[in-house]
Amino acid sequence: MQNKRPNTSQQSEANESGRLRGFKRFKKMSSLGFSSLLLCAAALFIMLLYMRSQALPVSKMGPTTEIFDIHGEVIETLNGGKNSQNVSLEEISPNLIQATLAIEDRNFYHHYGFDMRGIVRAAVVNLQHMSKVQGAGTITQQLARNLYLSHERTWTRKVKETYYAVQMELQMSKDQILEEYLNQIYYGHSTYGIQAAAKLFFGKNAKELTLAESAMLAGIPKGPRYYSPYYDAKNAKERQGTVLQTMVVSGSITQQEADKASKEKLTILPLEKKKPAIGGYFRDYVRGVAIGQLGISEDQFEEQGLKIYTTLDINAQKVAEEVVTDQLSKFTEMQAALIAIDPRNGYIKAMVGGRDYGENQFNRVFADSRQPGSSFKPIVYVTALQQKQYTPITKFKSEPTTFTYDNGRQSYTPGNFNNLYFNTIDLRQAISKSDNIFAVHTLLEVGAENVIATAQRMGIKSPMKPLPSLALGTFPISPFEMASAFAIFANQGVRVEPTAIVRIEDSRGRPLYESNPTMEKVMEAPYTYVMTQLMESVFEQGGTGSRVSNVLKRPVAGKTGTTNTDAWLVGYTPELSTAVWVGYDKDRNISSVESHLAAPIFAEFTERALESVPPKLFTIPEGVVSVYIDPSTGKLANEGCPNSRMEAFVQGTEPTEYCTEQPVKKDSNKTDKPKGNGTWWEDLKRWWNE
Repeated sequence: MQNKRPNTSQQSEANESGRLRGFKRFKKMSSLGFSSLLLCAAALFIMLLYMRSQALPVSKMGPTTEIFDIHGEVIETLNGGKNSQNVSLEEISPNLIQATLAIEDRNFYHHYGFDMRGIVRAAVVNLQHMSKVQGAGTITQQLARNLYLSHERTWTRKVKETYYAVQMELQMSKDQILEEYLNQIYYGHSTYGIQAAAKLFFGKNAKELTLAESAMLAGIPKGPRYYSPYYDAKNAKERQGTVLQTMVVSGSITQQEADKASKEKLTILPLEKKKPAIGGYFRDYVRGVAIGQLGISEDQFEEQGLKIYTTLDINAQKVAEEVVTDQLSKFTEMQAALIAIDPRNGYIKAMVGGRDYGENQFNRVFADSRQPGSSFKPIVYVTALQQKQYTPITKFKSEPTTFTYDNGRQSYTPGNFNNLYFNTIDLRQAISKSDNIFAVHTLLEVGAENVIATAQRMGIKSPMKPLPSLALGTFPISPFEMASAFAIFANQGVRVEPTAIVRIEDSRGRPLYESNPTMEKVMEAPYTYVMTQLMESVFEQGGTGSRVSNVLKRPVAGKTGTTNTDAWLVGYTPELSTAVWVGYDKDRNISSVESHLAAPIFAEFTERALESVPPKLFTIPEGVVSVYIDPSTGKLANEGCPNSRMEAFVQGTEPTEYCTEQPVKKDSNKTDKPKGNGTWWEDLKRWWNE
């Protein structure tokens, strides 16, 4: 039987049909693949949009709150004991940036948060060892891990790390990520961020780092325990060489530059025990003010990354702490308080609330349980001057006296220190020698209620009663209130509300608070100037503060005050009003030696704090007349009364009669005014007034 061959046309049709079916199948598969690709792209796009729109997690390493002094110096960073200080990318040396990129993430500016080639390479190594022995984290991934995750080596953590890294790349620029990384990275020794590290290791700012120093620091984060020069200098040096060679390979530097940097001898500062932060009492005060102004909690204060710019002068603060420590060194349990305010703007320049903040954080600057003693008397006397009942030449007899008050129903018998009396004295002598009889007499004449009203206008809120003993400072007032009140004398009668914080910014530099201290004229300038001239005599010969006159090299006015348990000196220059209190926390009397400690603290602090400020005379306001008077009669001096002194008066209250009827001789070569008793200070004031 003969086989039939297939029909050629039929075979051709079958082949064509097969090809058609294959094409349709391919077309269908291609369409399905393309659709799947589009769907995947759309899903990826939607996911990226979602990741971009979602806020990043709350950082477990929140930004640190920083407190600055008036010059922009960091006083403290509040971050649980961590040493850190944020800086911008522009404030970091390019050497350090290039070294970090070369050793940590060479492709940083070319990936999207993760490096695929690095991941594959690390995966192969890890599979070979059947454990997680090598990472492939980019700078972005490292930052995500530091900010949001733990450091456990698990695949789950790695997935989250990559997710957050991509999210960061979508929401931040590369420079922002790099800046954040360099401010968060750990360099060992409780030090975070390149600025703190540069200060710790080399004592310089991050911007000033050399290539050799940068390579050394860039190698530490890989393993601070192994590569810190404080732990192992040899390992640190080898790691520095690795960083330099990596920079050569990446093209950041030449081999010649690497060799030169490798040979450079680095001066690494000794690792010292961290000293207590300066201004502890002031920092506590600022914390309370900031929390009150912003209405936030203690935790928020430390964790919101606030920048708090204060009025403190860190140099003056250091002087204040040193002086208090030195002066109290021989008195183991004695305490002290010092508060210094710029009278022109109310800025608190220094604050010491005790001898040792580490031992006791109670701030005695605000203690409202200490009697100011005779340092309160200027408030009595300025009240009398304003009523025009008193002038600098008003006289009263200093002798044991019993005063009656309350319509004669009660009596009060004060005494002078050591029962020392001065017979008939004028107001200048009463202030200089701190006569108690004169003070009580003045208070009863002008009215205790009027004195209290003056004190309240001067910012003293402590409760007082209209009793004769008020003149002797028997009602407690805080050093803070006293310094603020005396600042009015220095500022020609204008009270400026004491200020500790200039402004507060959030972590992004946006202003949250700016100070606007109130200013109020509480008395006319001529009265404050006359009081200032009178209080200058406290530091002249015979005055209660004369023992420190050799320390003071500038015009200073003030008043001492002593009780059985307290020693004070409240004084001022045109630039600084300072209150110093010395005593014991418990009801314990001070000795005669201890009662003299406030004055040297005040004098040394004032001179050292103003060391760079030229001495200035107190400005003479309009409405003041300076004339030479005869101290014995209180009348104008002429050649018949040679022992004269120059005295300032509120215009209209100066004497008009001469001490004798002897006429003043006219001489074309001489002034009409007598020469006085020849002290250089009086002659200088005379020249200034003329």
